[in-house]
Amino acid sequence: MTVQGIYACLAVADFERGVIFYTRLMGRAPDDQPMPGMAQWRNMNGAGLQLWHEPENAGHGRTTIVVPVMDDERRRLANAGLALSADMVGDWGVVAQIADPDGNQITLAEPPKGFVG
Repeated sequence: MTVQGIYACLAVADFERGVIFYTRLMGRAPDDQPMPGMAQWRNMNGAGLQLWHEPENAGHGRTTIVVPVMDDERRRLANAGLALSADMVGDWGVVAQIADPDGNQITLAEPPKGFVG
């Protein structure tokens, strides 16, 4: 298999509220909404995020977004009105979490220094 990219997919009950939250989280509006009830943020270093209007599945998702510097993201998100959990620090790096309005869990992860992968 040759992989060109991977999308994390999360379901929300209130699509417009979800788009607003993820626009603040991602720091930009979605790249497109190619079909009703779907928005996507594309071309993020080979990754992407798709938001789906699926009330029956809303709030059961989990995804991890790897960031280079947690402190930078924490400040950016605070300026956007979003608050991360306290940092969890270990040999594996730094992680912090936030939930969207439906309860989908988003983990931000800063890898340990020198990590390649």
